[in-house]
Amino acid sequence: MPSPPPPPRAVLLLLLLLLPHNAAAAAAGASSAVNPFTAKAAFIRYWNRKVPNNRPHPAFFVAKLSPLPAADTASFPSALPDIRARLPALCSRAGLLCAGPADAAAASLAAAAGPFTGYSNANFSNYGTGGDAGADAFRNYSPDLNIAADSFRRYGRDSSGRTDRFESYEADGNVVTANFTSYAGGATGGSGSFAAYASETNVPDSTFTNYDAAANGRRRGFASYSQEANHGGNGFSGYGKGGNGVRETFASYGNESNVLASAFANYGESANGATDTFTSYGVEGNVPENTFRSYGAGANAGVDTFKKYRDDANVGDDRFSSYAKGANGGAAEFQSYGNSANPGSTTFKGYGEGTNANHHIGFKEYAGENNTFKGYAESGVDFKEYHNTSSSAAAALTVSAEAATSMQHQHLRWSPEPEKFFRERELVAGNRMPMPDIRDKMPPRAFLPREIATRIPFESDAVSEVFGVPLDTAMGKAVASTVAECQRAPSKGETKRCATSAEDVVDFAVEMLGNDVVVRSTASTAGGGGDIQLGAVTGVDGGRVTRSVSCHQSLFPYLVYYCHSVPKVRVYEADITAADGPREKINHGVAICHLDTSDWSPTHGAFVALGGKPGEVEVCHWIFEGDMTWTVAD
Repeated sequence: MPSPPPPPRAVLLLLLLLLPHNAAAAAAGASSAVNPFTAKAAFIRYWNRKVPNNRPHPAFFVAKLSPLPAADTASFPSALPDIRARLPALCSRAGLLCAGPADAAAASLAAAAGPFTGYSNANFSNYGTGGDAGADAFRNYSPDLNIAADSFRRYGRDSSGRTDRFESYEADGNVVTANFTSYAGGATGGSGSFAAYASETNVPDSTFTNYDAAANGRRRGFASYSQEANHGGNGFSGYGKGGNGVRETFASYGNESNVLASAFANYGESANGATDTFTSYGVEGNVPENTFRSYGAGANAGVDTFKKYRDDANVGDDRFSSYAKGANGGAAEFQSYGNSANPGSTTFKGYGEGTNANHHIGFKEYAGENNTFKGYAESGVDFKEYHNTSSSAAAALTVSAEAATSMQHQHLRWSPEPEKFFRERELVAGNRMPMPDIRDKMPPRAFLPREIATRIPFESDAVSEVFGVPLDTAMGKAVASTVAECQRAPSKGETKRCATSAEDVVDFAVEMLGNDVVVRSTASTAGGGGDIQLGAVTGVDGGRVTRSVSCHQSLFPYLVYYCHSVPKVRVYEADITAADGPREKINHGVAICHLDTSDWSPTHGAFVALGGKPGEVEVCHWIFEGDMTWTVAD
């Protein structure tokens, strides 16, 4: 006999359990249309239990929730190899950041391949080898990719009289891994140029292993290498090594970059009759880490010039190991080294050592604090100016007193992120002020449901295995950096947690602030990068000093947030209007003012931008797109 149907009351109760139970959320539209049998709906029910204040679910947070259907979530395997096997099918449905297939299209092209107007995510094994005359051009190679992984093994090798040009290589990429193994090796005559290599990339890891090695009579130029790149690493292992009569120029290398590590290993080594010029290296960089090992070593009858090295840079760490070592019958000149806006640590070891008496070595200006100069030619070196304001004995130049003709260094006012920081007094209605570019520059990703995230150990090796991300690529290094930062001991007075799921974010906010909380973020990016005018400004919790939880995105295959409890702050909401034209509201901004900066580093960009020292001034900034701040509800 069939069982009787369940009473209507039981059915209603079941539906109530499956659907979001607060009416305010449904009215707001943020969660009312969510399929109840999804990971997103499960999280909304979790939110309602943890934060039972009947406030609307913020749309910016709901948009980050996992779109996985319940069946995919329930059947997700536990063993790492099984997860790896299922990953290709789940990447798009789960909104993850996954690399393309490992066997990306490869090409082996002859000299007559002709120009490429567009090409993406491919490996070239052999391009233009032995080509005669003619021209090659790549206009757009892998632009605007989230994860770019490209390699050129041999480009233009042993060619003769050939002109080649790269107009744009991996511009505006997010997580970029690129390698040129051999570029124009053994080529004769002709010319080539890179107009822009990995410019405005987010996390670059680019390498040139050999560029113009053993070339003869070539003319080469790099107009821009890693311009305005953010947080990555670039390397040049060999540039013009063993070349004959090669004329090479670098107009811009790593300029205006942020936390970029650069390495140049061999520039013009053992070259004959070469003319090399670096116009600017690491200029206006923020926290650069530059290493130059061997510039013009063993060269014969060459002319080497460095015009600007880390001028107007902010802190960082630079090492120069050898400049024109053992050179013969030529000239080397440094026009400006270490003339930083906010000094870092600079070491110069080996300048013109072992050069022939016919070689002229010149240094126009060497400046900064925390500088060390060791090992230079005993004769033939001319230092026009040496500036050093540091009183530390560690910052010493071992040259004659006559060489150090000036001990003054004019510090420039420089901000690594213009307009990012401001003072609390600027948050008043009617004030016109610049607003930084607050766009979220991270690749789009979603949270993983907690039950899936917990099956993947939060370890670099495990994440590398699951997502097929080699640890020696840009993405692999980003994963390792995120894990290391999450495992770092908290700073003094800091309580922190890396949230690998949306549930973790809510749990930490509730743990720190209680269950009557709200989360805020700036509504959009409108007004960013230009001047704005403030409309109504409201202090959260009546403008009183409060405590908040701030959460910032980390680069990972799925959403991971670095959340920390921030004491002694004031949080503001402000209507944002256009600075010019009709005073129409274009955005609704959220700003946080840190009132206690006593534990901040003296070299923090806020003090560079605003002046003052730790503990002397408060520091305010907008909440950028993708980030958020939690406070107790008003």
